[in-house]
Amino acid sequence: MTVTTTPSKASVTEPSTLRRALTTPTVGPLAALLLACVFFSLNSGQFLSGGNFSLIIQQVMVVGTLAIGQTLIILTAGIDLSNGAIMAFGGVLMARLAVEGTVPPLAAIAIGVLVCAAFGAINGLLVTSVPLPPFIVTLGMLNIAFALTHIYSQDQTVTGLPRELTFLGETFQVGGTSVTYGSAVTIGLFLLFTYLLGQTAWGRHVYALGNSPEVARLTGIRTARLTVGVYTVAGLVYGVAALLLVSRTGVGDPQAGQTDNLDSITAVVLGGTSLFGGRGLVIGTLVGALIVGVFRNGLQLMGVPSIYQTLITGVLVILAVTVDQLSRRRNR
Repeated sequence: MTVTTTPSKASVTEPSTLRRALTTPTVGPLAALLLACVFFSLNSGQFLSGGNFSLIIQQVMVVGTLAIGQTLIILTAGIDLSNGAIMAFGGVLMARLAVEGTVPPLAAIAIGVLVCAAFGAINGLLVTSVPLPPFIVTLGMLNIAFALTHIYSQDQTVTGLPRELTFLGETFQVGGTSVTYGSAVTIGLFLLFTYLLGQTAWGRHVYALGNSPEVARLTGIRTARLTVGVYTVAGLVYGVAALLLVSRTGVGDPQAGQTDNLDSITAVVLGGTSLFGGRGLVIGTLVGALIVGVFRNGLQLMGVPSIYQTLITGVLVILAVTVDQLSRRRNR
């Protein structure tokens, strides 16, 4: 007599669940971050201190916030080269308006954020209405925002900012460790956009747009409106990054943000988001930003010259894109 057994439901579903977990784009970057932390903790006694981790978060909070907006755009298969320049203009604008007393400080902050959103909306309209490639549009906008920043500021750093603009640079205590309010805002933004992308119809539409604009259009998604909306929301996030930058430095600096566009792309790529759109998680971008911050901080503690920190970051980016390409080929 032959006895047949039927696999239990758990035995059937568990491997597939585990497999899905292991193939999540964030798993690889998270493993790399943990390995980097282990390595630097073994080579520097200062690395594991609460104060040092707080410093790392402060160092990546501006680029990390910019990278949230960059993630949204890259998920739609676009790219934004102008975000650092937009942030710099927003920061100088809100700082100068507040210092000159043209408007109250809180209104100056609101105007700066809204102007950054307007830059994003213009990018989105040019991408969808003309249409033009996102690379060309945002490259042009980078130069426009950069020039406007220097024209408006007259190449002068704005100092003497009121407390409303620097409040996020102040600290509070968590377990004996000083944490800036700006760091908390950045973490809050990551949690917010993790929810929006993962739990709302808007987030599902963003992924659908990145996977295939034509299929998304045929399913009833207003792809042009969605694209403009994504660029506008990204601009709003850049405005928040401008406030974080001003609060951290205490000045409105027209020279700020000149390489932050590339740093934000680096964070997105290292976090496992595909440059081809439709695949990635915003929480992975946080991991990617922390990878860069941990490497730079750890190597600095070890006394490694900064040029080697840049070299290693470049190698990590190439490796991340290579992994993404291999993954895409395997899934075809």
